[in-house]
Amino acid sequence: MTSRSRPPSRNDAYVWIWLPGTTDPVVAGRLVREGDRLIFNYGQSYLARTDAMAIYLPELPLQRGALVPEPGLSMAGCLRDGAPDAWGRRVILNKTLGLRGRDANVEELPELTYLLESGSDRIGALDFQISPTEYTRRGGRATPLQELLHAAEKVDAGTPLLPELDQALFHGSSLGGARPKAIIDDGEHKLIAKFSSSNDTHDVVKAEFVAMRLAEKVGLDVAPVRLEHVAGKDVLLVERFDRTRIDTGIWQRKAMVSALTLFGLDEMMARYASYADLTEIVRHRFTEPRETLRELFGRLVFNILCGNTDDHARNHAAFWDGARLTLTPAYDICPQNRSGNEASQAMLIVGEDRRSRLATCLDAAPAFMLDAATAEKMIAQQIRSLRAAWDEVMEEAAMSEVERRLLQQRIFLNPFIFEGAPPKLQALQQT
Repeated sequence: MTSRSRPPSRNDAYVWIWLPGTTDPVVAGRLVREGDRLIFNYGQSYLARTDAMAIYLPELPLQRGALVPEPGLSMAGCLRDGAPDAWGRRVILNKTLGLRGRDANVEELPELTYLLESGSDRIGALDFQISPTEYTRRGGRATPLQELLHAAEKVDAGTPLLPELDQALFHGSSLGGARPKAIIDDGEHKLIAKFSSSNDTHDVVKAEFVAMRLAEKVGLDVAPVRLEHVAGKDVLLVERFDRTRIDTGIWQRKAMVSALTLFGLDEMMARYASYADLTEIVRHRFTEPRETLRELFGRLVFNILCGNTDDHARNHAAFWDGARLTLTPAYDICPQNRSGNEASQAMLIVGEDRRSRLATCLDAAPAFMLDAATAEKMIAQQIRSLRAAWDEVMEEAAMSEVERRLLQQRIFLNPFIFEGAPPKLQALQQT
C-alpha cells in the first residue's frame, strides 16, 4: 500500500451557497464539529442579505444561533446531501492515504475531511471551504473519457493512483452512489460519466442506458442519457439537471435535497422510507402536487417493470427554491439482476408491503390521488409503450442477442410483477 500524508484534521468548515439566479457563491455559515455531531450556524452577513434563503426548511431555518441536527442525525440532511458517498469516499481514501479497494475503511477520515477533500462541483448548490472570505474551487483539469475510465478502473481494482490520475477523478469525488463515476463538461452540458465495475455480473452500464431511454419512451421525465464506447468499454453519460449554462464556462446551480432529507432520515434508517410518506410530503410541500404524484406513481411502476429495486430514498430528489419543492427528473434507474423471481423495492410502497408487484402499486394508488381504473390504465400504457420501443432502444444500445434475452426474460417484465394483478394486466404479460 502506498503511504501518503493524512490531510490535516479540522473541526470546522464554511458552507458556501449559489443563490437562485447567481453564478458565484456566497458564504452561508459555519459547520462545527461537537463530539459526533456537526452543528451549523448561519453567518450574520448572510442573514442580513435581502436574497438569503434557508438552505432547507425545516432543518435549517434562517435564524441566529446553533442549529443542531435532528435526533438520530449526525449532521443536517441537506448538508449531508452534498457529501460524497461510497464511490467518492473511496477516491478520497485512495488519493489522500493510499488506502485501496472496496475494503478500505471509510471511517479512517472524519466527515469534515470528506467534505473538504472532495471536488467542488458537487450535486446541488452547496460547497464546503476552509475560508469564510475566499472561495477556492477544488476540481481536476478537463480530462478525456479514456483517462477517466482508466483512473476509475484503478480505484475499483484497489490500485494506487498516479498524481495525474488523482486529479482526473478528484473532480467527481463529491458525487453520490457506490458505482465508479466522474464529472465531465462537453461545453454545452455538465455530464456524469458512469463506468462498469469489476464485480458486475451483467452489463450494468448498458442496462441503465436501456432503462433510462425506455423510461423516457413511456412518458416519464428523466435525465437525458447517451452511451459512449471508450477503450473497449461502455460509458454512460447522464446530463446533469442541477446546472444551467449561462455562457461559456459560466453556470448557475440549482439547490436540491434528497428524499432521505425530506423524510428526516439517515442511511441507517432508510429502510423505513416509504412511497406513502413521500406522497404525503408532495401533497403539502411540492409545486403542482397532483401532477407530481402522477409522475411519481409512473416512476414506481416503471421501476417494477424494469427490475430496478434500488429505488432507495437517495435516488429520489427535489429542487428547493427556499419555499417550495419541485420533483427533479428521474435518475439512477438501474435494473438489478436477480437470482429468483421474487423481489422487493428498496422503499416501502403501501403499509409494510414493498413487494415488486403491479398489484402492490394498485393498492397504493389512492395515496397518489389516483382511482383504480386510472392507475391500471397507466400501468397498461407503460407496458405497451415499453414493448413498442424495445427493439429501437436495444439497437441504440447495440445489445447482443444474449444480452437482450437476459434483460427480457429475467429483469424487464419479470413474471413475478404480474402476480395478483387484475386479468387485463396479466394478459399483457404474454403480449
